[in-house]
Amino acid sequence: MKLLAYATLAGAFALATVTAKEVGKAAPEFSVQDTSGKAVTLADQKGKVVVLEWVNFGCPFVKKHYGSGNMQKLQEGYTGKGVVWLTVHSAGKDGSAYVEPSKFAETAKDNGNKATAILIDGDGKLGKAYDAKVTPHMFIIDKEGKLAYSGAIDSLATTEQSDVEKADKLFANALDNVLAGKAVENAKNQPYGCGVKY
Repeated sequence: MKLLAYATLAGAFALATVTAKEVGKAAPEFSVQDTSGKAVTLADQKGKVVVLEWVNFGCPFVKKHYGSGNMQKLQEGYTGKGVVWLTVHSAGKDGSAYVEPSKFAETAKDNGNKATAILIDGDGKLGKAYDAKVTPHMFIIDKEGKLAYSGAIDSLATTEQSDVEKADKLFANALDNVLAGKAVENAKNQPYGCGVKY
């Protein structure tokens, strides 16, 4: 099984337990600064569909989706449909994973990030509020402010870029349904990736 083969990657692999905030209930409010120091709040996104994408550009699972162009394609496609896409970096300021906002903005740009904004969750409050466990961990908040999806970006928990096209598009299918006002199947599932370093 490919999943087990990657479990020792840099000792960073983590398979999140499915304990994120309850799908169908109000998404936790937040106010977090972006890389330019501007506060971004959930309240300001009222009436819009919001995506939260947890990221660590050093994570091989994140590299899979950015290296293949998959994440940027999703970001560009859905922001073009009016979705607010927020890329989140949760890392304690005293930890090895923390990066200064200006430097992180450069790294995101170098990786082709096309999100609406990039949030620096230096105290981990946003990540803990949503129980974000891994990178990438994907969340969708619907127009009513309810959590509509919490889980994996796709069905293949590997670091192989060639698996992107083969995988079931769990997140994209969910987002398409949210935008169409339809029910989301498999709305809460187990994400895969590198553990978030709070």
